Amino acid sequence: MAPHTKRRIAILTGGGDAPGLNAAIRAVVRHAVFTLGWEVLGVRNGYNGFLRPDGVFPLTLDMVRGILPLGGTILGAANRGNPFAQEVVVNGKKVVRDVSDDLVARIRELNLDAVIVTGGDGTLGAALDLYRKGAPIIGIPKTIDNDVPGTDFTIGFDTAVSVAAEALDRLHTTAESHHRVMVVELMGRDAGFIALHAGIAGGADIILLPEIPFHYEVLAAKVLGRKRRGRMFSIVAVAEGATPVGGHKVYRQPGEGLSIARLGGISLHVADYLAEATDTETRALILGHLQRGGTPTARDRLLATRFGAEAVRMAEQGLVGHMVALHGTRVEPIPLEEALAQRPKRVRPDDDMVQAARAIGTIFGDEIERLQSGQPL
Repeated sequence: MAPHTKRRIAILTGGGDAPGLNAAIRAVVRHAVFTLGWEVLGVRNGYNGFLRPDGVFPLTLDMVRGILPLGGTILGAANRGNPFAQEVVVNGKKVVRDVSDDLVARIRELNLDAVIVTGGDGTLGAALDLYRKGAPIIGIPKTIDNDVPGTDFTIGFDTAVSVAAEALDRLHTTAESHHRVMVVELMGRDAGFIALHAGIAGGADIILLPEIPFHYEVLAAKVLGRKRRGRMFSIVAVAEGATPVGGHKVYRQPGEGLSIARLGGISLHVADYLAEATDTETRALILGHLQRGGTPTARDRLLATRFGAEAVRMAEQGLVGHMVALHGTRVEPIPLEEALAQRPKRVRPDDDMVQAARAIGTIFGDEIERLQSGQPL
């Protein structure tokens, strides 16, 4: 590595966008440039930027001025940016190649003391493998799903929950006015944290999660029970990855090549069933990417700022191969290998939030024994 008088770091945002990414970028640049006098390079569109002619550029203080409240990422993101499985065109055909050695060589060529990688479990998994090949990686966890192991919360989760909870609030009024069942489909392929948190905050009567398979007849019994008690409407929050007992996830688009099959539509199945089983007008709404767009909440801006500043401190201390994590109220480093060796975070059926929801009358569709014994739902 060629000598240089001041440290040089780079930052990239991989995977899907999440509210708060710009706040993290801003914190990295302000800490590194303004406070320490370092040079910061921005990498466009995830790892791909390292291998593009214009993919790496200087990030200045002027460039991050005013981006704190902005959603998305000024660096761009890439869902298919895994350098160990890169889709390229050779002789007119798409092939999958491992370009990780080229990427590590480029990092060395740029004389980087650290590469701050902001991403979810897929992006951070690739970051760990790059670190094992000699790249000076530091990770920042972000995903609206909050499923990255090793940290209590990730950048983007709070905003997604806030958007989803507000949607549930708004649907209460129209559901009650028209005596309808409103089924709201929220993001959550394998982890139901958004549906759980937003469902509780938004007063959902039924919450359906990927971690807790449900019985359709239990859902109908809940809606009918509410009607008997004079509550002529119901609100259902369902994660896109929720499944009935013995059933399968619902996809709206199959996977192709490196692309992952896209979930979507379980809310339509639930709505159709409830409309027929309860003779109640039912509507389904798929909230989709509204959950990951727009202005980040104050909590996400704060978390992203703390994560960005801590990542630079870790670079200053030479703590590469680590990830920033929130543990309780403390932001601190954790080895990437240790974090990612854990199972992906999932909602535990015995989680205190699940128990709190059950205690106030919310059901998760698994209460078949209560239904069969004649207990009210």
